[in-house]
Amino acid sequence: MLVVCGEALVDVFRGADGSTEETPGGSPMNVAVGLARLGVPATLITQLGDDERATALVEHVRASGAEVLVSPTRSGRTSVAVATLDAGGAATYDFDLEWSLPRQSLPEARGLHVGSLGTVLEPGRESVADLVDQACARGLLVSFDVNVRPSFVDDAAAAWASAADLAARCTLVKLSDEDALVLRPDASPDDTARQLLGGERTRLVLLTRGPDGGTAFTSQAEVSVLPRPTAVVDTVGAGDAFMAGTLARLHDEAAYDAPDRLGDLDHDDLALLLSGAVEVAAITCERRGANPPTRDELPAGWPGPRR
Repeated sequence: MLVVCGEALVDVFRGADGSTEETPGGSPMNVAVGLARLGVPATLITQLGDDERATALVEHVRASGAEVLVSPTRSGRTSVAVATLDAGGAATYDFDLEWSLPRQSLPEARGLHVGSLGTVLEPGRESVADLVDQACARGLLVSFDVNVRPSFVDDAAAAWASAADLAARCTLVKLSDEDALVLRPDASPDDTARQLLGGERTRLVLLTRGPDGGTAFTSQAEVSVLPRPTAVVDTVGAGDAFMAGTLARLHDEAAYDAPDRLGDLDHDDLALLLSGAVEVAAITCERRGANPPTRDELPAGWPGPRR
């Protein structure tokens, strides 16, 4: 089982005509759902209110096949993100959030994934960091999706220092080119990825580039993959789908049994890992909202064992 910890919330999509539509959201929740749809046992640790939105989110997670461990919010309200889509389907967000997750005991697991707002918002971020420390003490593979929200970054240097500190404790770090430019506006995204690769426990860094695919960085190789032509509906949840696809492939390849070996993946291994993750993200972009595919909806042979 993989444990995912972080925010679950409701995405409210606002159309140009003033109409609204509510869908489940939150990056860590999307990753847990994506993992379960790909056949990987997953448990989400999160925080929800005592309202109808919370009930809908729990049902959504469980319908995917994932489990969910919920702590109540202090306010009794479930967090909300209002998403406004541009002409290309990209979303910008306004948030009404609470993240006061109390300390948790890490369940028996093969690995831990954390990311996004759950790793930056006080006071709950300390509970997430404590889970990372528990996982490190057990020698587990820990993955971290930086997933910066610019509206929460008042001081880029401080945000970068915080992200780099957490990343150094994680085996796998994923960020987008946009994340990299928010955190280090004077550095290229590739250089930022290489900087993160210097973390004490970090063995693999994945840099996503939107329509230009992604790049994998290890101490021995750098490999890039382009996506197939994609009819984009919107990009909501695409990065989360990429993350779920990555973790599912590593699960299939038993990478969780030897986390340090992520740094030994060769060019072909990295290309296959990226290609699988990019395809999961592409399918999600062809749908409305964060709606990652099931394994049956992927091309035949995905992800497939190494040959």
